[in-house]
Amino acid sequence: MSDDDVKRVLGLLAQDDTLRAFSALVLDTGAAGLSPKVLERLRAGGLAVPDEEGRWRARPERFRELLKALAEPSPRLSEEERVLQTFLVEGRLQTMPMKHEKRLVVLRYIVRVFEPGVRYAERDVNVALRAFHDDYAALRRYLVDADLLSREGNVYWRSGGPVEL
Repeated sequence: MSDDDVKRVLGLLAQDDTLRAFSALVLDTGAAGLSPKVLERLRAGGLAVPDEEGRWRARPERFRELLKALAEPSPRLSEEERVLQTFLVEGRLQTMPMKHEKRLVVLRYIVRVFEPGVRYAERDVNVALRAFHDDYAALRRYLVDADLLSREGNVYWRSGGPVEL
């Protein structure tokens, strides 16, 4: 199921004729006066089905199916991508993960802003880290503690993490 399925169902319920038809089927007031065209649109959206005798019935379980499909994590995302999606919103770190493994995923992502082999003044590191979170000093400490950045005096350099080729 996709977002298109959700949009289709919402679109059907946003139209007066299909909403009335679906309501009539849910309330079991009969489909005798309902347009075959409207019933077919409800069937295409998974909201109604005809039984063996040609009587139409509502399928409110379609809502549960859509919710379940939306709640399942996308199989296309890797575990690292899911962690980043959870903790970074529009590129900003919302909260630091408590679990060490997840924290390392976030820190490895952040350290990519620093070029390997380049030495950075502390103020330049602070500016780069402020783009991710207002508490840039804590981020700097986390990166040093994780051996992703090294420091000597007020000079920092990248000492770990993945390198983009």
